[in-house]
Amino acid sequence: MKTRSAFFFWLHFLLVLLAWAGPFLFNWKLILAAYGVVLLQFFFFKKCFMNAGHDLTDDDDTTFYSHLFEKIGWNIPRGPLKFFVRNLLYPLLGAVAVIWQLVLKHPPLLF
Repeated sequence: MKTRSAFFFWLHFLLVLLAWAGPFLFNWKLILAAYGVVLLQFFFFKKCFMNAGHDLTDDDDTTFYSHLFEKIGWNIPRGPLKFFVRNLLYPLLGAVAVIWQLVLKHPPLLF
């Protein structure tokens, strides 16, 4: 892996981890704004800008998630996975943040 490509891969991986942990780490308002930016990127540009940084294209419904899963030997159908990631994942994580913090009254661990 080239240095630039490796950098963007690990940055993307870190951002994915933060997206999953976000509902517990950050205020729900920040989380919803961040998820909204990601969803707007998918809606208007039909791609993830981070993928280009580590040489992934959107050909054949490739996503960062499909790339990771295939690396560990899980061959999840790319089309449904892409639909889930680009349309359902971030609203679901946003709902988790709201429920965790507002309904269940758990404060974010960081800010």
